[in-house]
Amino acid sequence: MEVAQPKDLQEDFVLAKRRYAELGRQKRIFNARNRIIGGDTTAWDAQVCDQNIKAATEKAREETFAAEMRQNDKIAWISENRERRDRKNLCKAISDFQQSFQRPETRREFHLSDPLALKKDRPARQSDYDAWNTISGMQKFMGEDLNFHLRKKFQEEQNREWSLQQQKEWMIGRENQKCAEELYLKTRLQFDETAKHLQNLETATRKAVCATVKEFNKNQALESAERKIQERKQEQEDNLAEISNLLRGDLLSENPQQAASSFGPHRVVPDRWKGMSQEQLGEIRLVQKQQVQEKLRLQEEERQRDMDWDRRRIQKARAALLFERQQQRQQRGLRRALDCSNLSLAREQLLQKKHMKELCTNHATEDYFTQFNTGSR
Repeated sequence: MEVAQPKDLQEDFVLAKRRYAELGRQKRIFNARNRIIGGDTTAWDAQVCDQNIKAATEKAREETFAAEMRQNDKIAWISENRERRDRKNLCKAISDFQQSFQRPETRREFHLSDPLALKKDRPARQSDYDAWNTISGMQKFMGEDLNFHLRKKFQEEQNREWSLQQQKEWMIGRENQKCAEELYLKTRLQFDETAKHLQNLETATRKAVCATVKEFNKNQALESAERKIQERKQEQEDNLAEISNLLRGDLLSENPQQAASSFGPHRVVPDRWKGMSQEQLGEIRLVQKQQVQEKLRLQEEERQRDMDWDRRRIQKARAALLFERQQQRQQRGLRRALDCSNLSLAREQLLQKKHMKELCTNHATEDYFTQFNTGSR
């Protein structure tokens, strides 16, 4: 018999594991009552779990990136504020330095842009015949001489004369306007008298027209009342005739023959149908009872079929369990026989090793005595 090696034991374990997995897969696939067609729910659950883990990891990574971005934004905001504050302090220091050590009046060319230069300079003209008043200086024009006050007084006197003349003309114009207004008032009063006379004539004419219209409307009202009385009387007669026809007709008397259709005895007119007869209701109830019995029969067949399926499944499971137990017993028998064989082989090897050791000891002793005898000679 061959000695069992660790590699063989590992291969047997792998084969047994694969056989057990195949049996489990067959139970899942070939069970017609529980299996999902072409689907592995365990693999699906594993995929869903992996996707959930992936989504959670992605969410945590995005939250980490968001926190890092917020931290970077905060650092950038602090740096920007520090840079703005430093720039402001630098500008303030430059301004203070310019105010203290670079004032405008300390420049060489300050006299070219001095704002008080005109106040410090001499007057443009001191008299009408000033030697500084050249033609190119344009300091003396007509009406700007030193006799300006006398000329202004003369102009004021002249303006006063003109004002008096204008007042006189205004008074004359006002008298003319007053005369025109009086003439307009007289004309307006005459027009009002004419309009009043025309209005009185119109009022009298309107009263005559209203009286005529009132008489006409009165006649029309009488005619309308008479016509309404006749119409009401005719309507009452029509209503009585209609009520009589309805009471004697098929609608209120519920004549079942009026619902008969011209397309066949199995058809009815929907707007005239008054319901089913007792025979028809009896037939419908009979059909319903037959349907209930048929449904009960189908349910019983379904229950018998389910019991048959369950019995077959139990038998298959029992057969598989018996087969598995038989294989386990065979494997235990093989293992026991293999263990006994290995034990006998181990004993034989141990005895063989002991025998070889004794032989080696005897040969060594004989060699020693041979060498000793040879040396003594």
